[in-house]
Amino acid sequence: MNSEKENIIIKLKKNGCRITKQREMILDVILENKCSSCKEIYIKVTKMDESIGMATVYRLVKELEKIEVISREIVYK
Repeated sequence: MNSEKENIIIKLKKNGCRITKQREMILDVILENKCSSCKEIYIKVTKMDESIGMATVYRLVKELEKIEVISREIVYK
């Protein structure tokens, strides 16, 4: 496990988030790919494990936002 992933997992645990195998997979996809949306993350992660639901992706992304690891910006045109 790389140090960036370890640091994120430590922050998530401190914030009260359980680290499951599915959440680790989602985190791997986020760290390895330049994903622009939750849907894109979901598509990539379901290729690895079809049992992961869209809600799981959204919940983890929300947790990552809380601990300020990622930022979702809404851009209106």
